[in-house]
Amino acid sequence: MHVIDPNNKARLLAGAAAVAFLTLPAAHAAKPLAEKPTVGDLVKASKPSDWRQLEPDNTVYMDLPGGRVVIELAPDFAPNHVANIKALARDNYFDGLAVIRSQDNWVAQWGDPDEKNPRPFKTAKATLKAEFTAPMKNVKHFTRLPDVDGYAPQVGHSNGFPSARDPKTGQAWLAHCYGMVGVGRDTDADSGGGSSLYAVTGHAPRHLDRNITVVGRVVSGMPLLASLPRGAGAMGFYDKPELNVPIGAFKVAADVPEAERSKFEVMRTETATYKAVVEAQRNRGGPWTKVAAGHVELCNVPIPVREVK
Repeated sequence: MHVIDPNNKARLLAGAAAVAFLTLPAAHAAKPLAEKPTVGDLVKASKPSDWRQLEPDNTVYMDLPGGRVVIELAPDFAPNHVANIKALARDNYFDGLAVIRSQDNWVAQWGDPDEKNPRPFKTAKATLKAEFTAPMKNVKHFTRLPDVDGYAPQVGHSNGFPSARDPKTGQAWLAHCYGMVGVGRDTDADSGGGSSLYAVTGHAPRHLDRNITVVGRVVSGMPLLASLPRGAGAMGFYDKPELNVPIGAFKVAADVPEAERSKFEVMRTETATYKAVVEAQRNRGGPWTKVAAGHVELCNVPIPVREVK
């Protein structure tokens, strides 16, 4: 049997790729190519302090027929939209709505399938002013990736989220990597509010950066979205109501009894262990790799995630 990069077997992926980098720890740096650690090796050797738990008040659960999608929200980048999405969840807005779109190599989108008789809003707002970027001073824990990026002067991780920034303008933004969650809108920049959301399921469409409000990332459950049948309608929308994938519930994790919460830890991207994880992707070792790339793109580094039993 032929395998494509066996190191992938050892990854623990959140779905959305993320990046942080300084230098590989000295304990690993001197090893020849064939002996370099894999991501799996580094995860196994990690310390408890290398991990953080998801904040229940900034995590939402979307329950689909196949299981639960866990989404971590990013209030540093889009505070108003994050607050509105939590209001929608607490209003039970999404409960009983559906995933209505699955476009190949693009996105899966969920919201109200009935445009003629849309579900009314309670406490949440229908639209908000766009939050395509945020002031750099409001964004925490940015760790820069030194590799060249074609879409931004600087890229890296902000508290684990793949992000970019421009020191000249003082603005930062989340990048459209696999698994990132954005707010659907019309032509008007201020026409979205979070009642229509999507997750990136294909090759990272970075040209969308700073054109859409990005609110977070899928931490667990990406296979439930990425494996959905592709819609036959325009832009991958399902053209028959029976094809829509029903949402059983959409709730803020803090509102779910603790015994029913999904327990996940995400590797801290400011740690030496994660910097070694990035280097393991930049210069892969092992007998299968013949030429190490010496380069890594922002969206091509996984965020290690582990479930806590």
